[in-house]
Amino acid sequence: MNDNLLELGSTLWDKYFQFANADKQQSHLMDLGDIVAGGTPSKKNEAFYDGGTIPWITPKDLSNATDTVFINQGKTSITEAGLSGSSAKLMPAGTVLFSSRAPIGYVAIANNPVTTNQGFKSIVPYDDSKTYYLYYLLKKLTPHIEVVAGGSTFKEISGSGMKSIEFPKPDDVSMSEFATLIRPMFSLIRENEQEVHRLTELRNVLLSNLLG
Repeated sequence: MNDNLLELGSTLWDKYFQFANADKQQSHLMDLGDIVAGGTPSKKNEAFYDGGTIPWITPKDLSNATDTVFINQGKTSITEAGLSGSSAKLMPAGTVLFSSRAPIGYVAIANNPVTTNQGFKSIVPYDDSKTYYLYYLLKKLTPHIEVVAGGSTFKEISGSGMKSIEFPKPDDVSMSEFATLIRPMFSLIRENEQEVHRLTELRNVLLSNLLG
């Protein structure tokens, strides 16, 4: 069901926001939200991790969840000390996470406040109605971002590189109509993912009891 909803959403996005119109005024990602880089608290300081409750996401976490849209947490959490003692930043629910290296192009939406490592250039929308527009925009821009990215060992897009990415400026009417149509679809996707998570946990408990 979620695959069908995401495909329908992509079709709607294409209907409202085609890249083909070269005459349109150009816009930039920083026009839609703050571009936020992440950071890694020192692994040498146990106080940055032990008992941590702040979700800390890495690209590997998204690689293990490529069939999900919303993310609550990764494998690791950090403490308040880890947050204040590093360049990691706490970002609100609705932030669109975008992996900027190793590899470029994982996209997910924060379901609650999260932090990330430096392998992300996430976007905190100025207006939360633009979250789902940004989700599809980043997916469709990924091939272009990969071309712009630099690096010899592996490709990485910098913060300034992300700010330089151009695309046709969406008009307010299209943005409003798209947001109205897409919001209930993503609400259903979120509910489905939460139900899958609950069923997976129940399955694991039952298997553990059976095998124990």
